[in-house]
Amino acid sequence: MLKTILKTSSAAFVAASIGFASAGAGFAMDENPMVGGAPMYADKNIVENAVNSKDHTTLVAAVKAAGLVETLQGEGPFTVFAPTNAAFEDLPEGTVETLLKPENKDMLTKVLTAHVVAGDIKAADLMKMIEDNGGTYNFTAVSGDALSAQINDGNVYIIDENGNAAKVTIADVNQSNGVIHVVNSVLVPK
Repeated sequence: MLKTILKTSSAAFVAASIGFASAGAGFAMDENPMVGGAPMYADKNIVENAVNSKDHTTLVAAVKAAGLVETLQGEGPFTVFAPTNAAFEDLPEGTVETLLKPENKDMLTKVLTAHVVAGDIKAADLMKMIEDNGGTYNFTAVSGDALSAQINDGNVYIIDENGNAAKVTIADVNQSNGVIHVVNSVLVPK
């Protein structure tokens, strides 16, 4: 089902989270930034890179528990807003443990796919989409949830249906099957 949703998602809804300041700071635009103390390789897929980031161990465990490894190793392209371990720790106590229980696999899958968009969009492209749309770009995640992107103080924020905003802290981490943008908060579907 997820593969079907990914394939049928319209390119019009493709978006990525981009921190304007981070897009050009600290690394050359043609090189991938380090994430979680590990190099990220543009010739490896999303899962192959994510497993090396010490800042994304919770996300990797959740992807495994939801059975999404094979999908995120697929051809894509995918844009992933990757919450850090600290972002998951900011959720109410017990939330992560509850989501990781086998009986909650559907709920976990919905939360994770709220961080995935079909397509591959870079920082400059999303910034232009936001500007071209009057300061807010609305799009749909693979989960079917509505997201929006806005710029505030030079940073891009991805906002979920509940009004929670995730700031992009590292943008344009290129993958063989898309791009990852690291965010500091978990997007929570309704």
